[in-house]
Amino acid sequence: MLTLAEASKLIQNPLQKGVVEIFARTSPVLQYLPFMTIAGNAYSWNMENTLPGIAFRGYNASYTEDTGVVQQSTEALKIFGGLVKLDRAQVKTQGNVNNIRAIHTGLAAKAAALHFTSCFFKGDNDADSNEFDGLENRLTGAQVINQGSTSGGDELTLAQLDLLLDSVYGGPDVLFMNKHMRRKVNSLMRAAGQAQETVSGVFGQQIPAYAGVPIGIIEEGRDGNEILAYDEPDSAGASASCTSIYAVKFGAQEYVSGLQASGGLEVEDQGAVETFLVTLIEWICSIAIFHPKAAARLQAIKLAGYDHQTTTTTTA
Repeated sequence: MLTLAEASKLIQNPLQKGVVEIFARTSPVLQYLPFMTIAGNAYSWNMENTLPGIAFRGYNASYTEDTGVVQQSTEALKIFGGLVKLDRAQVKTQGNVNNIRAIHTGLAAKAAALHFTSCFFKGDNDADSNEFDGLENRLTGAQVINQGSTSGGDELTLAQLDLLLDSVYGGPDVLFMNKHMRRKVNSLMRAAGQAQETVSGVFGQQIPAYAGVPIGIIEEGRDGNEILAYDEPDSAGASASCTSIYAVKFGAQEYVSGLQASGGLEVEDQGAVETFLVTLIEWICSIAIFHPKAAARLQAIKLAGYDHQTTTTTTA
């Protein structure tokens, strides 16, 4: 049960090792998400719903019988990946085959990591049965918090951000937000007289934090569009001009975890196929939430003026 960053240290195949490292470095989600290797094409488990009643009793009295409630959940694995096809003519005209293939394989790995990240938040199995549901479709009830009730959304406040943190059992491992929201958090902290926080990331780099919780900045997807964009409805379900912040606690068989088939993230050199050199990147995987309070979402946050400043140049 390792994250991709940890798993890459154990991989002997240089091609596979390089792709796994790119996945981990490209996606803030994949830096933290642990993966369980499972047998078969789906995984079933019982998730705690309601605890049984426990009480004190007097002498010669009996306990009241009560039974806890569990919810059976099943998560199917999805087949994810792509083919990297390099025209053999490029090798003859552009130089070393290993260098050229490494460049194109790296591009494909980055695209795949970004697509996985997008599905982690926005995946919709109803719209596309080949992909898994993301957090937006999985989180319900008390795990979805409105920033406010104003039409068109409300500006982020530290009070609601604190509520988001408290909505995750034991506190989250990471806060995920877009870069505009990160700037807003910094602005609110300065206004409250708090010093900007940083913590060490998975690869030793300094990353921003709030209340000691690392902030994972979710930027553009493989199509160049923001993943956590301002295209979500407000608290009334109207005016698609809001975004969300997610708080997530990770843990295999405990909180939020990845699932994968035996072999993990596979990278296979398929050699020459007709006029192409082909590399297969494939991952049979999904995600699972093992605790009802393993993640939470703060939604209906509008784009504040500070978060989206633009610079204009005026000529006389």
